[in-house]
Order: sequence, then C-alpha cells, then structure tokens
Amino acid sequence: MTRAGARATRHFVLAAGGTGGHLLPAFALAAELDRRGHHVALITDARGEAIPGKPDFLSAHVIPAGRFGKNPLGWFKGLRAVLAGRAMSKRLFKSFSPTAVVGFGGYPSLPALLGATSLNIPTVIHEQNAVLGRVNRLLAGRVRAIATAYEEVDRLGLAHQVKTYCVGNPVRAEVLALREDDYPALPEDGLLRVLVTGGSQGARVLSEVVPDGLAMLPTALRLRLQVTQQCRPEDLEAVRARYASHDIPAELATYFEDMASRLADAHLFIGRAGASTIAELTTVGRPAILVPLPIATDDHQAANTREMVQAGGARMIRQDRFTAKELAKQIMALADDPKGLANAAHAAWNCGRPDAAEELADLIESFGGDELMDVIRVGANNARGASQGVVAGQGAV
Repeated sequence: MTRAGARATRHFVLAAGGTGGHLLPAFALAAELDRRGHHVALITDARGEAIPGKPDFLSAHVIPAGRFGKNPLGWFKGLRAVLAGRAMSKRLFKSFSPTAVVGFGGYPSLPALLGATSLNIPTVIHEQNAVLGRVNRLLAGRVRAIATAYEEVDRLGLAHQVKTYCVGNPVRAEVLALREDDYPALPEDGLLRVLVTGGSQGARVLSEVVPDGLAMLPTALRLRLQVTQQCRPEDLEAVRARYASHDIPAELATYFEDMASRLADAHLFIGRAGASTIAELTTVGRPAILVPLPIATDDHQAANTREMVQAGGARMIRQDRFTAKELAKQIMALADDPKGLANAAHAAWNCGRPDAAEELADLIESFGGDELMDVIRVGANNARGASQGVVAGQGAV
C-alpha cells in the first residue's frame, strides 16, 4: 500500500530515557520515519545523548528529567525537573509542530509527553518489556495509543487494552538484515560458537559462572567450543585466566563494535534478558540461556523470557540458581542431539517480529492520516492485537 510519508512530510518527536533499551528502538523507528520522508527529533537526557547508534539526521534535545526514588526528600527536586522539562518540551513542540509525540519510557519521556498532552498533540507510548514500566504506567491513561513488544504485558490495565497494539520491539538495521540468513551450520565435529554478554555494563556473575560451566560439558563437546564474551574491565584478566585453565579458546573484550556479526556467527547465546537482547535474538533466531537481572524493576527481565522459553527457543535460569553445574545441565538440554540447537533457533526465530519498526510507524502515521488508511493500518495490526482486546478501527483515532 502507499505510505502516507510518500504523500506528505510530517514532523514527529520521539522521547526516550537514557539507556540503550529505550533508545535503540527509538533510533530504529526514527530511521523508518526518515525513510518515509518525515522529519524526526529526539528528546532525551544527558545520558541518552551519549548512547551510541543515534542516526546522523536525528537532532537530539536534552531536557531535565526528574527521578523519583524511594526517598521522599528527593521528590520535590524531581518534580521541579519534570516541570522544567515539560516547559522546554512545549517550546520545542510549538516550533516543530509535531503530528505526534512517541514516548519509549524512561524519565525524559514523562515531561515530554506531559507537554504534548497539554498542547493536545497526539501521543503514543511504546513499551519494550513484558511489564509496563513506571513512566508508561503514569502516562497510559493520557495517551492515544499504547504499542507493546509482547502480546502479554503485565501491569497493563484492562481499561487501556482497547487502545493497545502489539507491534514488537524495533531493532537495528544491521540485525534486521540477518533475519533471512540460515542458522550457522553445526556439524558434529565443527566449532560450537558461544556468545556471552551481560548488557551494556557487563555482568560479573557471567564472568564467574560461565567459564566453569562450559568446562563441565562432556569432553567431546567442550573441545569444540569457541567463546566470545563481554566482560567488565576489572574482570577481564581473571576471566581470561579461567578460560585458559580450562583450555577453552575465548575472545574477551569490554565492548564489541561488531556485535551484529558476532550474533550472526553464534550457535548459542548466554546472557541477560533485556528487551533489546530478546528482540535481537528472536529477529535473528538464536537459542539462548537467559539469566534475568534480579534487581530489574518489577522483575521485567524474567517476564521478557516468557514467550521465548514457552516456544522452546530459550532456557531461563534465575541468578540465585545460576551455577556452573546448572548452566552445563541447561546447555546439554538444548544440545542433547545434533538438531537440538537448530530446533531451538527456529523456535526463537518464530517469536521474532521483524516488522516492528514498520508497524509502529504505521500506527503513529495514522494520526492525521485519512480515514481509509487508518482502517487499513489498524485492521492489519489487529491480527496480533486481538488478544489484547484491540478492535479494528478503534484505538488510535
């Protein structure tokens, strides 16, 4: 169908908190909107401005973003920052005249969307996790539409389901390009490539457990291992020594710029269960051992694993049970026959939603579009949204 962007250029503002989990899908949506001929701006905080991956065309506007922790003494300071950020956002909107403002969660999205709603600008929030985040819960009653990465989202009220659309979680173009590539061949005597990451800051528990867990695998399997692992700088040498003591070849670094190509080569992933990690694993189709971050708000990383685990594409181990013995056991459960990992990879691939950026762009383009195009878009999306009570022709109107 003809996209609205081919007929008329519009302006959109994206607001996202200062973490990769919030900003990476915002960057992917920005690229899709730019491809359609629209102008896009970003509202974020100082941390978000420093996150790598921002498209060159995307102008970033840094605003105050108040935080509301457990200590009530800091709430006044947080509220003052929110009000200042709201005022700055309103000034931007009056000059930029956006068709819609899209929030991706995190503290900067709160003042931005409050400013948009006060000016009657249509608003959408996108939830990357399987639990509606704190800021998105505050905004859910105010926005025109809620886009989700999963069909099942905890903390999402029944009253909001009529305007909820499951679109998936947009991923980077270099990862999306791998969608149709085959799972790497894995002959019985070939290398088994394992990719280990712990999120943007690494994870000490992975450095402590994974080398010993891989060493406990049967000799025939252990001798085939080739490991790539992200480590914290302070853990790097200790992990290198541990792998060397087990005679397991391992490439270690604090950061890999070519993570997409390493994911493409991997037969098995071991790591955290952040929203972007799950989205990329399911887009490419890679089996995983997932260890949710235990301090994640509302235990959302554990919830993120549900769909992939139920499909057979991953195993989830709580951190308090994440031992070398348990890791070896779960790897063997995935790799107990030559086709085990390949079958798990296919199950993971079936959970992917590669059209997430396009579907989210369709949704926000529906604001200000003609009625016929809105019906087509909502009707097409309703196949996924039906389980959440989305009715064709309703929601983002």
